[in-house]
Amino acid sequence: MRTYEQDAKTLELPWPFTGRQDELDLVRGATASGRRGIVVTGPAGRGKTRLITEAVRGTDHARVTGTPEARHLPFAAFAHLLPDTGSLHGAVRALAGVRLLVVDDAHLLDEDSAALVHQLAAHGRTRLVVAATEGAAAPGAVSRLWTGELLPRLALAPLPAEDTAALLGAAGLEALTVRRLHRLCRGDLRLLRLLVAALGAGDGLVPVPGTGERAWRGPLPVTPVVREHLAPVLERSAPGEREILERLAFAEPGRLPAHDLDLDVLERLEAAGLITVDDAGGVVLADPLHGAALRATTGRLRARRLSRDADGHAAALDAEQRFLAGRLEQMDVRPVATPVGDWVVAEGGPVPAGYAAVRARFARLGGAVRDAAAWAREGMRWAPGDAGCGAELELAEAEADESGRGFVAGDVYARYGAVRLGHPAGPLPAGSVLARHAEALVRRDGGALDLAAAALAERGFLLFAAEAYAQAVGVHRDPRAARRSRTRALALARRCQGARTPALAGLVLGELTARQRQVVALAAAGLSNREIAERLTLSVRTVGNHLYSAYTRLGTGDRGALPCLLDEPA
Repeated sequence: MRTYEQDAKTLELPWPFTGRQDELDLVRGATASGRRGIVVTGPAGRGKTRLITEAVRGTDHARVTGTPEARHLPFAAFAHLLPDTGSLHGAVRALAGVRLLVVDDAHLLDEDSAALVHQLAAHGRTRLVVAATEGAAAPGAVSRLWTGELLPRLALAPLPAEDTAALLGAAGLEALTVRRLHRLCRGDLRLLRLLVAALGAGDGLVPVPGTGERAWRGPLPVTPVVREHLAPVLERSAPGEREILERLAFAEPGRLPAHDLDLDVLERLEAAGLITVDDAGGVVLADPLHGAALRATTGRLRARRLSRDADGHAAALDAEQRFLAGRLEQMDVRPVATPVGDWVVAEGGPVPAGYAAVRARFARLGGAVRDAAAWAREGMRWAPGDAGCGAELELAEAEADESGRGFVAGDVYARYGAVRLGHPAGPLPAGSVLARHAEALVRRDGGALDLAAAALAERGFLLFAAEAYAQAVGVHRDPRAARRSRTRALALARRCQGARTPALAGLVLGELTARQRQVVALAAAGLSNREIAERLTLSVRTVGNHLYSAYTRLGTGDRGALPCLLDEPA
């Protein structure tokens, strides 16, 4: 879904609105006739304003915004809607004709404006969509909107990793850079946008040969927004606190033992939420952004004194490689923490080709095909021509072109490759999740394929699970069971970074009309309902009706999953 209107706060061309379909439907439903509205809360930068803007787009509504400068002025937020600043009763009457009111930054409203919003909610004639920053001090009349159950509350969660990847992938960033930005920003979309802008304006993004993508390696750019997030650290003035925070920053990706540090200082830092201590007594910075920012703002001489020997990471990388290889042998590719490898590649350090090949294979078998290709390229960056990384790169790219070459001869996963193409397989380990999938396929048993898919997903084989569900769609006799399998296949396929394999290509669009197919194809390409309406000369409502009918037949309500349904490029 895209929009090219100016953002209400930044007056800049915003990024495409991505994900949040469930939240969008919830806000739209709360503004329907007969409803009172909704309150959307979340930390600053979470995307509350953007979500609400998308939800009310095309509707007749009024908007007010709280500002810190006007908190002492009565009815300041409503000055453009009220003929005068009279009584609360008069203000309620003056707004009687407003059917939908958007209240942004409600925590910054003056007391009179807050009381007016509360009265409008209590009277129920005006539907309200209210945004308030979580954790910020708010007028009592605002907080009572949800604590007093006048309006339902939507606590906005961070944008999921797959939606962040879709957002940044559209901006031409490679997968390892996307993972790093998602980890550093932790759902703060304002920080994410400004950080990407700073990297693009400087020389932080470099082209990845042969891909058209750009990658970020090296230090964090110290922008005003980064300093703003670093303020809780820089403001620490008690003896020993800054020293420990810097030591923790330069100890990353490792942890420092608590018994080597001043316990009184640690207790203060832990109470302030700046550090965490694990069960083994290891201490680490709570916010991943703080470590990168402290290293970037520390003087050269002090940084040299605090820095660890780069060779010290070799043993830790080797340990991570052996652990991942063991998990592959156990047929378990569920995501695990790999702090050393992630840190080394982010800092621009050399990555051993053997480590990169294992990371690529682990990611590929888990369905993260773009991550797999990026790790393979990273290994070949330091060891050009490496056979292991070259093979993994070829396999990762094959998962995206429906060629069916996502396996090589010589191991259990090669024999399993026949199953993925819908054919009987050679010998597979008895009782394994791979064997269960193969046996269900031979019997053409939809229920068994569903169970095999669930077992594959539990082991982290998300792409294989999506394929098993897709195969179940074609053999289920019960249409409802087929729709459930289709929905599950789409949900898993969406998490596989654009993989397009032969089994997934079988998820055709179903029995749609020609117009419905047109609308779905354009929605899958990322166009908003309004843009589709303009392209096809339809009303926005008609486009919505076509999509609703298509969702019903396809067994999904997830707009982000639509590209996986297409059996041809959109």
